[in-house]
Amino acid sequence: MTKLNQYMARGIELLGSDYAILCGAMSWVSERNLVSAISNAGGFGVIACGAMTPELLDQEITATKALTQRNFGVNLITMHPQLFDLIDICAKHQVTHVVLAGGIPPKGSLEAIKASGAKVICFAPTLAMGKKFVRSGVDALVIEGSEAGGHIGPVATSILAQEILPHLANDVPIFVAGGIGRGEAIAAYLEMGAAGVQLGTRFVCAHESIAHPAFKKAFMRASARDAITSVQVDPRLPVIPVRALKNTGTEAFTAKQIEVAKLLDSGAVDMMAAQLEIEHYWAGALRRAVIDGDVENGSLMAGQSVSMVTQEESVADIIASLAQQAEAALQSRN
Repeated sequence: MTKLNQYMARGIELLGSDYAILCGAMSWVSERNLVSAISNAGGFGVIACGAMTPELLDQEITATKALTQRNFGVNLITMHPQLFDLIDICAKHQVTHVVLAGGIPPKGSLEAIKASGAKVICFAPTLAMGKKFVRSGVDALVIEGSEAGGHIGPVATSILAQEILPHLANDVPIFVAGGIGRGEAIAAYLEMGAAGVQLGTRFVCAHESIAHPAFKKAFMRASARDAITSVQVDPRLPVIPVRALKNTGTEAFTAKQIEVAKLLDSGAVDMMAAQLEIEHYWAGALRRAVIDGDVENGSLMAGQSVSMVTQEESVADIIASLAQQAEAALQSRN
């Protein structure tokens, strides 16, 4: 058994994969092709449900199952208005793992997932939240730092790992995410007590990723400092910051917030509707970039580890190189 396998043992057992490497759920990118390729290569693919309807998720899971016999998960957003219908779809397909993202899961949702026999993985932004999730019976946690791409919290990965791993790593398997681009970083978090890691940005330029060639090219050209966080314009509009490559689209988002804040002022929309409008903006902007290749006006969600994405390669090669780097780093400690 390799050292990497020893350190990842709990994560591997939980996921039923060869490596405890989760793929982050990236809207439009983490779909059947990339998800199945990651699971087939020994990692753990996760479908990004995002704003999908139950019917669309049904089709996506069916298509993914046709491409892999291995385990994969589905990431559900807790604020989705049809969350319980989506949980039913996952249960119908006997999806083995459900990842809940975007805040506190509504009452009954954890129980509904567990009743289907699936494992539940939740994002823990703080130690207190992590403890609450452990008490409520979740099977694993993801701690994601602000270096990550897409919607992010305010705290760096290295700080979250120090705050949370010493207290909760013995209770449940914990996956560390945000800013991981090489195996040496994976080794370091495993040594701190993590059971595995989650990477998103590193997989965007895989051959198997359906992201538009122009989207991939933008990633391969970018440096870490090009991946910036969005600015909140109005304190009444609690917009979760999004990390993306700087372009015209990032400026357009600032204008969009001002427009929505005015609608809020006039009473044309309530707070819930205002927040949904912002969410829909992101979904549309991301689709324009990932699918249509509009890298100037679309949203290029990327983590700071984008600087380590320099070429297009297969998922199998990405996972193999991460594993080799991590193994070498763990071996060198003795």
